Amino acid sequence: MKPRIIVTRRWPAAVEQVLTERFETTFNRSDEPLGQDRLRDAFAEYDAILPTVSDSLPASVFPDAGARSRLIGNFGVGFSHIDIDAARQRGITVTNTPGVLTDCTADIAMTLLLGIARRAGEGERELRAGAWTGWRPTHMIGTRVSGKTLGIIGMGRIGKATARRAHFGFGMDVVFYNRSKVDDDETRAMGARQLPTIEDVLAEADFVSLHCPGGAENRHLIDSRRLAGMKPGAFLINTARGDVIDQQALIGALEAGTIAGAGLDVFDGEPAVPEALKRMDNVMLLPHLGSATEETRVAMGMKVVENVIAFFEGRDVPDRVA
Repeated sequence: MKPRIIVTRRWPAAVEQVLTERFETTFNRSDEPLGQDRLRDAFAEYDAILPTVSDSLPASVFPDAGARSRLIGNFGVGFSHIDIDAARQRGITVTNTPGVLTDCTADIAMTLLLGIARRAGEGERELRAGAWTGWRPTHMIGTRVSGKTLGIIGMGRIGKATARRAHFGFGMDVVFYNRSKVDDDETRAMGARQLPTIEDVLAEADFVSLHCPGGAENRHLIDSRRLAGMKPGAFLINTARGDVIDQQALIGALEAGTIAGAGLDVFDGEPAVPEALKRMDNVMLLPHLGSATEETRVAMGMKVVENVIAFFEGRDVPDRVA
């Protein structure tokens, strides 16, 4: 008998084809997020659950005993939406998809950085609205990027890839904070400097880009106190997880002019986005596009497939997080 699996959202067709061939697969044809009751039932009905960041799996959806599901194959590198402790306690393996989305997420971080610095979103809205009256010396003056200082919070794969683009592409100086020591050929080639605290990075950087995990440990890592420690002309970029920023504190800092602007690809409680952020011209907003290229989404799906096949063949899964 083929293992029974459920895929909680639509995946690229090439990946769905492989899943159909290898497993007894149930797809969510509506492509709407499954409710908590349906996710809870899935633990009793399927051998594996393949969720995405849009699926919340808190401890309350895990059965107390007798779960059929032995594997959660997450489509994405971040897994703060899954209660890892609850999975461990029940002997359920959890995997993710590291590595394959690094470059495309770093590209989006640079898109936001450049876009908010040069007021690209604001300019496009003006032009499309028919409000542009022509070139003039004082029109929509932005901020120079080249030669400025980029601060990275979380110097993992994506943090390094973003820093590499900024340094070698735009001559930016790079400072960073990471919980563990980072000293390798890549960071040395960029002349990147590791600073002892987040506050040190915030005080020095003209642009701050977040690349740290979400979840309880980092929830509201960037709060009102830390926003106040940024340069008044600085910009905050987030392609990590929405809950890393206290959104109400960010709104207050933007309204007060504490910082110059923000570029956000992720939001706390998405797809809901505060109306205050939508109204601000000094904020560039994207609908969680970090990994949204055909190449990357297929690679992410195939990464999940590799883990699921390995698990049911009794081999070590390559990307275990629990």
